[in-house]
Amino acid sequence: MNAAVATHAQANPQASMADALRAEAEIEPDPVATTPAKKETQIIAIYGKGGIGKSFTLANLSYMMAQQGKRVLLIGCDPKSDTTSLLFGGRSCPTIIETSSKKKAAGEQVKIGDVCFKRDGVFAMELGGPEVGRGCGGRGIIHGFELLEKLGFHEWGFDYVLLDFLGDVVCGGFGLPIARDMCQKVIVVGSNDLQSLYVANNVCSAVDYFRKLGGNVGVAGMVINKDDGTGEAHAFAEAVGIPVLSAIPANEDIRRKSANYEIIGKPGGQWASVFEQLAQQVAEAPPIRPAPLTHDKLLNLFKGDAVGRGVTLEPATIDDMCAAAVLEKKSLEVIYEGA
Repeated sequence: MNAAVATHAQANPQASMADALRAEAEIEPDPVATTPAKKETQIIAIYGKGGIGKSFTLANLSYMMAQQGKRVLLIGCDPKSDTTSLLFGGRSCPTIIETSSKKKAAGEQVKIGDVCFKRDGVFAMELGGPEVGRGCGGRGIIHGFELLEKLGFHEWGFDYVLLDFLGDVVCGGFGLPIARDMCQKVIVVGSNDLQSLYVANNVCSAVDYFRKLGGNVGVAGMVINKDDGTGEAHAFAEAVGIPVLSAIPANEDIRRKSANYEIIGKPGGQWASVFEQLAQQVAEAPPIRPAPLTHDKLLNLFKGDAVGRGVTLEPATIDDMCAAAVLEKKSLEVIYEGA
């Protein structure tokens, strides 16, 4: 009978593939954990709008923590694979997804030394992502963590594991640490602009949603990057009920050194106190359930001239959509008198 089934599968490869896809689609995701987090390692997911300064913040934070004697692992979970570039002076390291594909094609196993690299006590790796237009970034994140588990992720003896996630994207892969209790707490990085606070509010909404389902992840607080003193980010943090862990000033020296891939979070340096304070806050801040804002309340944190309030939404008509008035043209027909 088995032979008959195998023969049928070989004769109908499309049907076999369809059955396999149906079986995969019927697999339910793991339920959200409801037991208290008991990991000794603090696993912290950092979210924020693309370009807001997560990689800058994490590179300097992880470096300072390592200099303070902590064992720190920094994992870039952004498809751009730029989390570790500042740490390594602008050099990019092989990503887990890229290395996994090459090793699989060669019939070899991925080893720690293939994907994890270190500098001055900081261990770092990049999950990476698919090539443009050739796959889902969120699915790449899931694949990357599956490989990390095979490499013994839960057996590694780090004090802190810092995960750098893109906050603009709200698909399941990027929300994995929150949805599956893979971290104990979340930190959001933002600035005094609407778009970065919109992303921060979305992350708070995700945390609140999964807490309602019995999850344990909370928001430890917010890091304000490029703080120009206008106060919108501080007002946002107060409104959603989370602390400000650090406010990194908008400073030309910081901008220039960051652009040159220089670590500024070094003990004894000009900006050492900023990252020493941040390291302490990150370690001690408890996970809090935030109270995300409605879109209107988020807009109210800004002045009217900054976000365009006062603009009236004028409903369109079907004539507008068809451009009836615009398309009306004079006839080209020649009419003769007396015709």
